[in-house]
Amino acid sequence: MKIRVQRETLAEFEVDVHDVTLLSLLTTIKTTQDSSLTFASGCRSSICGSCSMRVNGKEVLACSYKVQDGDLIEPLQNTPVIRDLVVDMSKAYEKNQKAKAWLSRITNSVSLTQENEKINEIQSDCILCGSCYSACPVFAVNDEFLGPFSLTRVWKYVSDKREDDEKEKIDTIQTNGVWACTLCNECTLVCPQDISSKADIEKLRSKSAMAGYSDPNFASFDSFGGGFGFDGSPSF
Repeated sequence: MKIRVQRETLAEFEVDVHDVTLLSLLTTIKTTQDSSLTFASGCRSSICGSCSMRVNGKEVLACSYKVQDGDLIEPLQNTPVIRDLVVDMSKAYEKNQKAKAWLSRITNSVSLTQENEKINEIQSDCILCGSCYSACPVFAVNDEFLGPFSLTRVWKYVSDKREDDEKEKIDTIQTNGVWACTLCNECTLVCPQDISSKADIEKLRSKSAMAGYSDPNFASFDSFGGGFGFDGSPSF
C-alpha cells in the first residue's frame, strides 16, 4: 500500500499492510521507515480529537479512518503547521475567549430538567479536534471570524437555562460572528461527533434578530427597486 504525506515536500511511503487505520499505518511508518515523521495522537478511540488531519481533501480522525491505497495525507488547514501533520490550534481556541463562550452569570435558582439538558446535549460532545475550523471557507479568508467551534459553544450557553446574561453573548457575536458565516455546512459534514454548527449559527441568528440585530450584509434600500437598476420612478 502506498500513501503520500504532505511534509515540507510531498513524501511517498509504501507499507505492506491492509485494512488498518491511518493512525496505525503512520505509526508503522514512523517505527520502521522514518522516525522523523511527526503526527499527534492520544486516546486512539475517537475521543480526544488530537489525531485530526486531512485525507484527500477531507478532515478525518486518523484513529478511525481506514486508509486506502494512494491516499494523500495533509495537516489541517487554516492553522500554522508546527511540523508535518501537527498544527498549532491555540489561535483557534482563543476564539472561545473572544466569543465569551462560557456561562457568564449563573442563575442559581434555576433547576435543569432532562428536557433542558437535551437542548444543548450534543454541543457538549465536541472533542476539540479542529476539523470544523480546517473545513471552514470563511475562516480561510478571515482569521478574525469566530468560527464554527466557538459559535456552537456560544449556542450551548445561550440556550442554557442557567445563563442570566444572554444579551452579552448575543452582542459579542455580531462582528465577525453569526452574520459572517455563509451557512455552507462544511463544518457539519466533517464533524466526527455529528454536531451541526450550521444549525447552531442559524439559531443564534434568530436570537440576534429577536434582540434587534439584522444581517449587515443586506444593503439598505432608499427607494423601491434600489440596488436592482430601478430608481422607483414611473415609466411611460
